[in-house]
Amino acid sequence: MVNLPVLVLNQNYEPLNICRARRAIVLLYHGKAEILENGSGFIHSANDVFLLPSVIRLAYMIKRPRHERKLTRLEVFNRDQYTCQYCGKEIRQLTLDHVIPRHRGGEHTWENVVSACVPCNRHKAGRTPEQAGMRLIHQPNPPRGNSSFYIPYHYLQTQSEWQKYLPQ
Repeated sequence: MVNLPVLVLNQNYEPLNICRARRAIVLLYHGKAEILENGSGFIHSANDVFLLPSVIRLAYMIKRPRHERKLTRLEVFNRDQYTCQYCGKEIRQLTLDHVIPRHRGGEHTWENVVSACVPCNRHKAGRTPEQAGMRLIHQPNPPRGNSSFYIPYHYLQTQSEWQKYLPQ
């Protein structure tokens, strides 16, 4: 129970972090946060009973520097919402594909990298989408927003009460 994930929001309701329930209860106990969504159940101490939080909001503003997002596999999959950009399948087994292959002068940039399922990536091989007879569902662009925080995929499926606090 103390290891369940808790979404931590800044004072302005911006997602900051995911922590464990134990850390969230400590923040609540010291008055540094408030509960916005209850989890499932309670945690008992020797003298008290605490609600198990699912979403908390800090009582003070955390200023953090804004960094440009790095081009990583996880960030590309997140940007493409774990969907193959050629066939539209939403699966976990994805690969990165360079729209214009690197050996043909394509660069490793946000505008040239997409998520692709293994069969589509094999079919496209070292060709451009036009040469392979394939069409991109969405043109690749840098991710929108300047937030450097993302929610791992498995939390999006299991933590439905977090949805209203996350940018779409």
